[in-house]
Amino acid sequence: MDVWRGVPFAAPPVGDLRWRRARDPQPWTEPREATAFGHVCPQPAMPVIDLGPGTSQSEDCLYLNIWSPAGAAQSGARRPVLVWIHGGAYICGSGSQPLYDGTALVRTSAEEGLPAMVVTINYRMGAFGFAEWGDLPGADREFDSNCGISDVLQALRWVQANIERFGGDPDQVTVFGESAGGGIVTTLLTVPAAKGLFARAIAQSSPATSIYDRERGGRHSGMLLTELGAPADATAEAVRRLPTQALISAGTRVFNQVPITYPGTIAFTPAVDGDLVPRDPLSAIRDGEAHDVPLLIGTNRDETSLFKWMKAPLMPVTQEQVDAMFELIAQEQPEIAIPADEAVADAYPATTRSLGKSSAKSMGISRDLAFRMPAVWIAEAHSRRAPVYLYRYDWATPLFRVLGVGATHATELPYVWGNPASTKLDISYRLGGRRTGAKVQRRMQQRWLGFAAGRDPDSAESPARWRPYTTDDQHSLLIGADDTAVTELDRNLLRAWGAEVLSFR
Repeated sequence: MDVWRGVPFAAPPVGDLRWRRARDPQPWTEPREATAFGHVCPQPAMPVIDLGPGTSQSEDCLYLNIWSPAGAAQSGARRPVLVWIHGGAYICGSGSQPLYDGTALVRTSAEEGLPAMVVTINYRMGAFGFAEWGDLPGADREFDSNCGISDVLQALRWVQANIERFGGDPDQVTVFGESAGGGIVTTLLTVPAAKGLFARAIAQSSPATSIYDRERGGRHSGMLLTELGAPADATAEAVRRLPTQALISAGTRVFNQVPITYPGTIAFTPAVDGDLVPRDPLSAIRDGEAHDVPLLIGTNRDETSLFKWMKAPLMPVTQEQVDAMFELIAQEQPEIAIPADEAVADAYPATTRSLGKSSAKSMGISRDLAFRMPAVWIAEAHSRRAPVYLYRYDWATPLFRVLGVGATHATELPYVWGNPASTKLDISYRLGGRRTGAKVQRRMQQRWLGFAAGRDPDSAESPARWRPYTTDDQHSLLIGADDTAVTELDRNLLRAWGAEVLSFR
């Protein structure tokens, strides 16, 4: 295995480049060490995010990492390239997390006759990547919007220009990401500047509707300035000089406060700025304005149980929180017709019929509005222009089932990457399931790699054929202990929430 770590793909976004879109890196003429990961974007500590030992944080964080079969750079071969965009609620994570070590995935690609390369990237997050400064004096001249999105675009441009030298094929680039990374993937589908930078896309648990207008982004940045204790007449130049740690601390407080004050929303996300992101992505996809690339998209069966277990306010998972979310929608967007209780109740037959009366129903509504329905809406619209493969990930270890966590948010990641629990410190397999988990991993990797190679995402170890989604048959794949091909999986949800996008923004 050949590995290059800490390769700069953009100029350090520091000093005058803070809150400026990514620029080309300074070229170098002498050999450069690429044996250690670069700095990661400054971020708060999160117990569920393992950044790895010895991780250093700095605003100089725009680095990528490459895993390639041994000797690929010298062989002259051109292999499919998978470019990973990590998740973390747009505020934490990195491309150098141990979970995203590309060794196992690249090794599997060779074993399966689907030789591929993996690239992981960093991008600016939180206030550094997604602050929308609105009416701050001088911001229109000094700051850019969607800096985090610009970082991803810059990384993809670097891949197009350079990956062939490492044994990769710039014409066969697949972007893939989970959670916030999945949200960036579905956003990139509609970003004009992304045209031609990737040939296929995989979006895992994309919060595709969590993309707001500049007004809401400005409101969140106003909260940030308040937390920073900035004076009313603060200028862009003064804000640019704020210490990094002050921005992390204030940004974390805003991140925790926003979903409490404005249920169903998060603090830092891409913004519809009329420029880099010209339109709401789901509306653009609906209107056929997305890049016509094949798409693999899906969600996990129990997405929201993680947030309940963590007691995090990030997702509304109680009756009161869901009711407050709908009340906020009614206040801010009175033109939206929220489905009647009776229609919604039919989609959640195992729980109390009154909207939000049970925790299970509240968690189901939150899961479906945040993750499942955006995936289905995208599949409905994008399938008219390009192949779409829709999945639901249902596999959970026996322990996770006993704990009531199930197939929650992000639990598919170890199986996609081939880095499942393997130490005594991890309790995932405490009640067994490792042998079945290994089979789930093999099938998922075969399907993801096959898709990246331009083939149907099928597995030699499963008879379940994964057929493209169509609006008539609504094909999906259930990924579990065994994979199952189904049709009309989301029929009740479409009946409840409608086939047209409900822009709860």
